Amino acid sequence: MKEKLFAAVQYVLPHHLISRAVYYFVECQIPWFKNGLIRWAIDHYHVNMSEAKREDAEEYIHFNDFFTRSLKDGARPLPEDPEMIVSPADGVISQIGDIKNGRVFQAKGHDYSLVELLGGDLELGQEFMGGKFATIYLSPRDYHRVHTPAAGSLHKMVHVPGRLFSVNQGTVENIPNLFARNERVVSIFDTQYGPMAVIMVGAINVASIETVWAGLVTPQRGQVATTTYGEASQSVELSRGDELGRFKLGSTAIVLFGKDQIEWLENWQPGLSIKMGEAMASGNGISSETTSSDEPSAEK
Repeated sequence: MKEKLFAAVQYVLPHHLISRAVYYFVECQIPWFKNGLIRWAIDHYHVNMSEAKREDAEEYIHFNDFFTRSLKDGARPLPEDPEMIVSPADGVISQIGDIKNGRVFQAKGHDYSLVELLGGDLELGQEFMGGKFATIYLSPRDYHRVHTPAAGSLHKMVHVPGRLFSVNQGTVENIPNLFARNERVVSIFDTQYGPMAVIMVGAINVASIETVWAGLVTPQRGQVATTTYGEASQSVELSRGDELGRFKLGSTAIVLFGKDQIEWLENWQPGLSIKMGEAMASGNGISSETTSSDEPSAEK
């Protein structure tokens, strides 16, 4: 009942106004305030600071600097097998599976349109029909940088304006079409497995989404905005495990692949925790077991 009430209240909240207010709050650089807020978050969310490059709260300029903290070299090793597709982020697998009839599963009783998720681009949607998807929820305790699941060339970036509903499990289960409603940044890569989409979904209190090639992408207003890459002056090449972008406060990352290109590893199911860089799928439909090596990802 509480979760349904919380979801209902969100329909009338001024999402962007709240998120902008929170943004200025967490950018505060007053030492006693930002240090206290960071220490509270570390204790309250049980954040593992031993893997952070800067372990001391006082080393961070403000709360957002802490929230998007980098990790020590080797903290997120990649699989030895180069054919393994890896998780783009730390978090919990919300859902994982097949894209069926142009719909992506959200939660029991809810799914949403693949084409709407991609900003209404029918041609782009066709590239992922019958393919695979994985939805990963990043909680406040998690590492909040997003990385590339497989090496690829950036083909296009689509910014889709929208609402900023919460993306916690209670809201996901009670608000239809949630991920096709919230503001999001869709990055499309050309890979050896065909097209790959990494979608960074905004949420309440997520005041901005950044990518390594465009910097701050949200918040913006207006219509869907598409930027095409691939020309010599705008060529973006990323290796598996390279940083792609980051959230200012927590949210969700969704990964899409086309039909018959990959197979999710059987051990990954909804509700399980995963770390960035862990093997998540095998390429070309050949499933296999793998273990991680001590090789660090290309960038943290």
